[in-house]
Amino acid sequence: MTRILKSFLKKLKEWRFGDSADSREKVARLFRFRYACFKDLLASNTEMLTIITDFELKLRGQEVFGMSYIRSQASRAVFHTLKMVKALDDLSGHIYPMLFDRVESINVAIKEELGKRKELPVSTWILPYSHISKEMVDWVGGKNANLGELRNKVGLSVPEGFAITTRAYQFFLEQNDLIDEINRMRMDLDPQDPAAVNVVSEQIQRLIITAGIPEELKDAILSAYADMAQQISKSRGYPVEPKVALRSSAIGEDSELSYAGQYLSVLNVPREKILDTYKLILASLYTPRAISYRLNKGMRDEDIAMSVACIEMVESVASGVMFTLDPSNPTDDNILIQAVWGLGPYAVDGIITPDTYRVAKNNGFSVEESNISHKPVQLVSDEGTGLKEIAVEVGKQNEPCLSSEQIKALAQYGLRLEKHYKYPQDVEWAVDSQRNLFVLQTRPLHLETVQSDGATGIPVVEGYPIIIEGGATAFPGIGFGRVFQVESDDDLIHFPEDGVLVAKHSSPQFVIVMRKARAIVTDAGSITGHMASLAREFGVPTILGAKDATKNMKIGTEVTVDAYSARVYSGIVSELKNLSVTRESAMKETPVYETLRRVADWIVPLDLVNPRALNFRPEYCRTLHDVMRFVHELSYQEMFKISDAVSDTEGAGALRLRAPIPLDLRLIDLGGGLAEISEYAFWVNVDEITSVPFNALLKGMLHEDLRFQGPRPIDLGGFFSVVREQMLTTNPVERFGDRSYAIISDNYLNFSSRIGYHYSVLDAYACDAVNKNYITFSFKGGAADDVRRNRRVRAIASIFDQLGFMVEVREDRVDARFYKYELEIILDRLDSIGRLLQYTRQMDMLMQNEESVTKLAQNFLLGNYSLEEDFSPDLKQRNN
Repeated sequence: MTRILKSFLKKLKEWRFGDSADSREKVARLFRFRYACFKDLLASNTEMLTIITDFELKLRGQEVFGMSYIRSQASRAVFHTLKMVKALDDLSGHIYPMLFDRVESINVAIKEELGKRKELPVSTWILPYSHISKEMVDWVGGKNANLGELRNKVGLSVPEGFAITTRAYQFFLEQNDLIDEINRMRMDLDPQDPAAVNVVSEQIQRLIITAGIPEELKDAILSAYADMAQQISKSRGYPVEPKVALRSSAIGEDSELSYAGQYLSVLNVPREKILDTYKLILASLYTPRAISYRLNKGMRDEDIAMSVACIEMVESVASGVMFTLDPSNPTDDNILIQAVWGLGPYAVDGIITPDTYRVAKNNGFSVEESNISHKPVQLVSDEGTGLKEIAVEVGKQNEPCLSSEQIKALAQYGLRLEKHYKYPQDVEWAVDSQRNLFVLQTRPLHLETVQSDGATGIPVVEGYPIIIEGGATAFPGIGFGRVFQVESDDDLIHFPEDGVLVAKHSSPQFVIVMRKARAIVTDAGSITGHMASLAREFGVPTILGAKDATKNMKIGTEVTVDAYSARVYSGIVSELKNLSVTRESAMKETPVYETLRRVADWIVPLDLVNPRALNFRPEYCRTLHDVMRFVHELSYQEMFKISDAVSDTEGAGALRLRAPIPLDLRLIDLGGGLAEISEYAFWVNVDEITSVPFNALLKGMLHEDLRFQGPRPIDLGGFFSVVREQMLTTNPVERFGDRSYAIISDNYLNFSSRIGYHYSVLDAYACDAVNKNYITFSFKGGAADDVRRNRRVRAIASIFDQLGFMVEVREDRVDARFYKYELEIILDRLDSIGRLLQYTRQMDMLMQNEESVTKLAQNFLLGNYSLEEDFSPDLKQRNN
């Protein structure tokens, strides 16, 4: 019996829905396919909006990003634009083939921008200093170029040496097949993820260190060393095999970007260690702090290359740093010199507090101020290789490292350098045992300014405990935040956003978190050290040599750092907030930023704004945003046509809605629009509908003030106008079929109502993603004369306009659009449309004058749906 009943139901369903189940399934597949295309299109449209927004944020220059970000986002933009084009192509029946060509041409242009790289202009692997000048920076890097310039153009003493050029570095990578492998490893680096940077750094450095140096490059390096040794032996009058200092000299180093302390330098290297040390220095291009520095400074990895300086080792008795302008007080126009016993690293790395001398430029180089520090230890060359720390003789620990004559000689050097480069200089120097003075390095002095309203030496703010007072200001400013103490490099991985970094010693390694830090305070350190240069470069308020910072600044406590006055308060000093540092653009004018700007020009701008403009055509799409806008607009039109497809199939596979509304309404579920129902069901109840937008529409259509509404008050003139129009016109007004259809899914609705002489289509998407949400509505028709139909359309248009829709009226048709609103608002408007569909029945016959247009709109918006009060008296009088 059950089998017989199922067979009967199956045959009945086939009779009910068409010739066969196959035809039903074919129609269902058609609708599901179109809907799937549309959903894919909307999803990619949302992704594109996110990408464009992120590009626009990055173009402000405040966020840090690298080339990997530009490549990945550009690739995603092309991918999602192509997905949108493909979806429209399927929806439209393949009528826009030109869109594929436009996307491809834009993609080619983007790839050309991403493929641009600086070409290395030199083919030789070795250049002696006698052949080098500052114009050769792309061949030999900043440090080598400046030393060659000092030797050959300025006439200052520099050690003997030669440069291993950037071409040698490129050759090394090529011969070991490392370029593609390194590019792959660094592709997805995030500057805000120190742990990931550490992992990639270790992998790349291992690749370089374990690779072999090609034999011909080995021979070239050792031959250059032999030539240098011969030159030194000749000058000394006896044969020597000098030890050397191998120092990094990367492209960009010691230029407008300091790279202070980011790359490796190795001192006291014997001949047999030169080749292995050379690889260590090449690998230092990829230390965590070097990677972080480039990411934060917007340097493209494609544009970096490492040259190495191989110079005679200076066994210095004293060494240090000279600034030809005091960065903490640049208005005084003094030269600042700092010195330690032994080799220079202890001066620039902040290990020892150096002697400090302020020297007047315009008063015979007189020493205006000197502060002689306690210097218990020094760094010297070990007997074999490397360096060692030894105690300074007790009698010299509190003695000045420089004589007045040496101070004056250094100041004279500094002034010559400043005049030659026409800019203040940051100089490293050394004095050997023969009292010879050498310049080891010079680079532009970074003097970033802070908008401080003239704040220098701010008076104490009463009412707040002072926990630190004293130290040297490396960069002035005010910083607020919670204390985070750094004891090792591993701690930097966990450094919080907007923290205050506190440490025993200054370290260039802190560059990894300088974009996050609101201030830096250290127990020891020098304002002429590498980290101080980086703090100025990154604009971080910094106090060095505060002595008790790690003791008094407790972890996790809120503090206010006043780096104008070298003072730290416990708590947040609200009175100083207006002096807090506003960070300047992190990325603008950097190579990476310029690449982003050029790539974004093919993605972000939008020229196709008006769908009714003559240029709203595929051939005028210049950017991916234009393509996206065109596709998005046309997709609505194609989905709008889905109701026509329903009529063409006569509703095959549709279910009837059982509801107290005057419509023969059939439903087609694309998935998720209905609760579980029997496959043999003919009817659907309202409570079985799960489609979000359709439920909102039905809520309005079932409004209690409209559901049981009787017939409208009738204007007999309007009634006879309808009859006369149909009887007398030679071109009768089109009459539509009486069925209405709703094609639904969980978040989608296409509703077409074709009753008598009226035709309305609603297309809507409603979900939590604002950028996907929209409503489009079109109303057309009417059986009355042209005047009354036009009045009716204008009344409907007025209602939509006041509901916030974009509205267009053409003859007896009104089109309304509502885009990108939150779900709650979308559902409210769908409710209103549901009420409007019921409200506007038989409205033609009420359009007796212009006043009717305003009355009908106002009554709807006020919730007066019966119209008795405003229309019945007038109609009774007119009908009598």
